[in-house]
Amino acid sequence: MEVDLPYLVEDVDRHGNVRLYVRMRGRSKIRIREPVGSPPFLQAYDAAVKALKDGTAKSLKTRGPNPGTLAWLAREYEKSFEFKKLDPRSQRVRRAILEACCAEPTKPGSSYRFGDCPIDRLETKHIKIMRDRKDATPGAANNRVRALRVVLAWAVEAEHAKRNVAAEAKTLKYQKQGFHTWTVGEVEQFAKRHPVGSKEWLALSLMLLTGVRRSDAVRLGHEHAKDGWLTFTPSKTKGTTGKMLHLPILPELQEVLDASQLGKATFLETGQGRPFTAAGFGNWFRDRCDEAGLSHCTSHGLRKAGATIAAENGATEKQLMAIFGWETAALAAHYSKKADQKKLAGKAMHMIVPASGSGQGVPPGTASGVPLTNNTDKSDN
Repeated sequence: MEVDLPYLVEDVDRHGNVRLYVRMRGRSKIRIREPVGSPPFLQAYDAAVKALKDGTAKSLKTRGPNPGTLAWLAREYEKSFEFKKLDPRSQRVRRAILEACCAEPTKPGSSYRFGDCPIDRLETKHIKIMRDRKDATPGAANNRVRALRVVLAWAVEAEHAKRNVAAEAKTLKYQKQGFHTWTVGEVEQFAKRHPVGSKEWLALSLMLLTGVRRSDAVRLGHEHAKDGWLTFTPSKTKGTTGKMLHLPILPELQEVLDASQLGKATFLETGQGRPFTAAGFGNWFRDRCDEAGLSHCTSHGLRKAGATIAAENGATEKQLMAIFGWETAALAAHYSKKADQKKLAGKAMHMIVPASGSGQGVPPGTASGVPLTNNTDKSDN
């Protein structure tokens, strides 16, 4: 439903979500979260206009959700140690997911949102509804379930809830595409456009030859390099285990460092001489890939490429865990199994060729003169 009201403006976030605000020139703005055109929406609009005109907007904006509701629980969780120990990016993602869940209407067109629902009346079926509202993007749907599981598990321990109803909601099964894993040919293509000595090649080399995440690649600098080693605490574990990683600087990486113009605070810096943010670096590197004709490649895929190459070169699961800082063997086992399958198939594929009585290999399609397929039998065994 479209509405035409003075001071009402639209703002589209980076995910394409449309947000409505009441904004007046020279004053702050107030977001309207109610369903567009509904009575609660008009009431919230009138209250926002009044608040902006009489100068009480601050008190209106800081008014929190009703105690005991899901929205209140989300706010309390964000004050907890469990939330604060997450790295900044994980905090932003978790907060956005919870806000979206709380903003979901319980029924289409209803002004009553799940955030208004008392915790003791929240059921597994409600979690499933919030999940299924995002079934067009199953990864996002599952993220809702996982986030609510974490929050409600914390709520049970904090005695805000009696049980974790989200734990009983299953995640959706789907074929994950994931980020494209770079090939050696793609790395060579990138090098033709961004040769040794460029900031672009430095960025690729830092990620590919250390296996670090982009959130750590933008933090690495001279303070982390000593006696041929890089020593740092990954941002993902900084607030949890605090485990440090010690990675040798490969000769190939040292050559790139020596040939590059390094930043003062960090190896990689923006054009303004400041360290990159993880998101800013991702966008910048995405553009550099486009310039090299690699629109399907991203910074995420370089870490996957490193793990794939290491596994195919014989790295054990424990070695993979040490290189990439994984706490469990699940991801290491994934790359090891892929590498093992490739090696075994390479060694055994010749066994699939039928042999004639003389022991000689025969051309594909025949075995001792008999076709491998029987055209009279259309069944698929």
